[in-house]
Amino acid sequence: MDSLNKTFLPTENYKNRNWYLIDCKGQTLGRLATIIAGLLKGKHKAQYHPSIDTGDYIVLVNANSIILNEKSKHYLVYKPGRPGHSLKIRSVTDCLPKLTIERAVKRMLSQTESKRLMRRLKIYSDETHSHQAQNPIKIDVTSLYSSVNV
Repeated sequence: MDSLNKTFLPTENYKNRNWYLIDCKGQTLGRLATIIAGLLKGKHKAQYHPSIDTGDYIVLVNANSIILNEKSKHYLVYKPGRPGHSLKIRSVTDCLPKLTIERAVKRMLSQTESKRLMRRLKIYSDETHSHQAQNPIKIDVTSLYSSVNV
């Protein structure tokens, strides 16, 4: 009867990590970022525990074709110089969709774990990626949030 009261906790050197491939074409940034954050933490696994890292690797392809909210734009300011002089301002969403995705996912993670977990996120702007040897599992993201009204 003692075996019924034991809780399984994965060890600190947890090595059972999967590789997932997600296509960003036609996906919205916010919904995609919440799914990626959960996969990086390992919340989809039965042996999830907050103090033990059980997360997986994520490969994103077609990052250039992600759907962004046009109402809220983010800007980068380069070499602002002295007060009163002209600034060089670039829109992040127009030129760097990879940076936009990284920011969205990183801000959904806690500060203590974001640096470690962001190393497992690989983002590519087109179809080709260099992780064929890991045999990534292709995930249809629309099926994960299809029950929610879009």
